[in-house]
Amino acid sequence: MALWDRLKESASQMQTQLTAKKNELKSGAFRDASMAMCALVAAADGTVDPAERQRVAQLIAANDVLRNFDALDLRRRFEENLDKLAADFAFGKVGVLQEIGKARKKPAEARAVVQIGIVIGGADGHFDEAERAVVREACFALDLPPHEFDL
Repeated sequence: MALWDRLKESASQMQTQLTAKKNELKSGAFRDASMAMCALVAAADGTVDPAERQRVAQLIAANDVLRNFDALDLRRRFEENLDKLAADFAFGKVGVLQEIGKARKKPAEARAVVQIGIVIGGADGHFDEAERAVVREACFALDLPPHEFDL
């Protein structure tokens, strides 16, 4: 199977798993960690490209699991995290990873946050090394082993 096909299949499987847990994923910690993860993946290369910002915002709005939350509130939280990363990526990343780490208390939510990162990263068909690296860092913030997610 080609790498492209494996990536699409993996992202699809992650989304299916997330959808199955939709009713469990309603806490504020999950919401905040998910938006921090989305911002981190969008800015994984150290820059916040306007096209990437818009693409990820559209993916957030279209994600079935994230429909548990108010779309405008999600957008605001996503933008706030992106602004932190755009102002100073290294310093902003520390704060964003702390936000992600708040979901570690509930293992199902922590795993779902990582899965959202993988879905967002792979949505364009290319889960590049910078995106993989920040999702790996998020795994450590969530006390999850990256190899559980093939990272």
